[in-house]
Amino acid sequence: MKEPQTLDEAFSLISNEALETFIKKHKDYGKENVLEMEELGMAIRNSEKLSRLKNLLLKKLEPENEFLDETWIDIAVYATIAIMFRRGWFQKLELDEAK
Repeated sequence: MKEPQTLDEAFSLISNEALETFIKKHKDYGKENVLEMEELGMAIRNSEKLSRLKNLLLKKLEPENEFLDETWIDIAVYATIAIMFRRGWFQKLELDEAK
């Protein structure tokens, strides 16, 4: 991975990782898991991820099933989905299948 030279470049790299994660997981799980519980469901999922993350950080443990960076990315993805949901985009738009 290329080392960023500026904060905005670093932010862009992480944002691209979040986009890749979103696309990969969306292809696996679809929309129904989000549409079923709506914004509250996303808040609950993020709360669970944050609780797990806090536990690992306090114990200074690296999880066995995913890296801490992946947990942070998941939190960012759910936050982005929540904003898309609030704006009505998540409900009506689909993935660009060309990607």
